[in-house]
Amino acid sequence: MTAGVDTSFDYHDDAGGKDPDKYSPTLRRHHQLLWSKELPIGGRFDLTYEGRFHLAHRSSLGTFHVSSDAITTRLLGKASRAIREVHEGDIPEYLGYTAGSTIVFPGNKINKQMTINGARGCHPRIADRFDLTLECIRLHYLGRPNPLAKPLLRYENFFALFQDFNGYVEFFLLQDLVKKNGTICFFHPSTTDFSTHSAVPRTGKEYLGYLAKKNGFMTARNARIDREP
Repeated sequence: MTAGVDTSFDYHDDAGGKDPDKYSPTLRRHHQLLWSKELPIGGRFDLTYEGRFHLAHRSSLGTFHVSSDAITTRLLGKASRAIREVHEGDIPEYLGYTAGSTIVFPGNKINKQMTINGARGCHPRIADRFDLTLECIRLHYLGRPNPLAKPLLRYENFFALFQDFNGYVEFFLLQDLVKKNGTICFFHPSTTDFSTHSAVPRTGKEYLGYLAKKNGFMTARNARIDREP
């Protein structure tokens, strides 16, 4: 277990009713503990508190400001039509906002453009889903087009720290979202060219399937974090 990281802790509990990504001191401390470690390219990605909401890394590798973002959205607003088809008793218990549900992305705006967090939340082909975001990151490392190509390219120095897609996945403990062949385990059926799929479940059955896979990933990633030295 990573020292000091309790994967059962719900970050809503110390956020004072506000956004945990900004206001939970435990979440910020957990990010610091989890991601201050050796990088695939060499050197360490040590994070220190800087500003009210951000953590920062400053070294010969560069200066990187990061902020927290949830990666296991329930799509409550975006999938409202599908949710209305589901009997309340069939919806799985909410597992909370824990370490397995969060990651850091660059938090500083470049040329007043959207951050990755903002872009993935607004793009209709991504709909804030992290599995689709991770597919965009995979394609970014391959130099291939994807819906988040522009924001990912703005922060190319950040992604270069992890050398390649495998390095990124291993650093952020995302192995349970990637198949053995290197492709993504999507929470909801999707295509790699983003042209024919709906990012949001359209039926109650699809929504329940999405929740099951999302929850499975969250549980597996918490267990992986617990196994970290």
